[in-house]
Amino acid sequence: MAQDLVSWATDLAHEHLQMLPRRLRHVEGVARRAALAAGIVDDPALLVAAGWLHDVGYAPDLIRTGFHPVDGATFLQQIGASDRLCGLVANHSCACVEARTRGVVLDWPDERTALRDALWWADMTTTPDGTDVGLTERLADVYLRYGETDVVSRSLREAEPALRAAVDLTESRLRLQVK
Repeated sequence: MAQDLVSWATDLAHEHLQMLPRRLRHVEGVARRAALAAGIVDDPALLVAAGWLHDVGYAPDLIRTGFHPVDGATFLQQIGASDRLCGLVANHSCACVEARTRGVVLDWPDERTALRDALWWADMTTTPDGTDVGLTERLADVYLRYGETDVVSRSLREAEPALRAAVDLTESRLRLQVK
């Protein structure tokens, strides 16, 4: 694994999310889960780095649009991160649905690869406190925290089939890897 990319991402996440300890625990958990899926993707270091950075757009000093996937990807682009990393951050966990609902433009394509699926899996199977959880429980928690009518809940409900497909595909790939 390209440790320098992972170290850079880890440091960047800690630098920008240290004032949001719960968010930092979540990204730590997502990065840990991403590392578990490293063997099923074409670029393991990129997957773990994306796990660390997928929510960096929540950092108060980085908020521009108020939509964290875009704010995070824009920041990463400005500091010279690869287009692929920016695209993974911008599109994590089917962000295109919420972006459309909010009227925010995603300037990065969704790569629709095993790596993308593994990132979505890692995010959608990690609680806000960084522990492992099933997708159904994770979605139920989001719906409870945000309420049924919030844009986040409505968007996740619409995105649920795509999220479930990414989680199922990743878990299937992980099972095949073990054999």
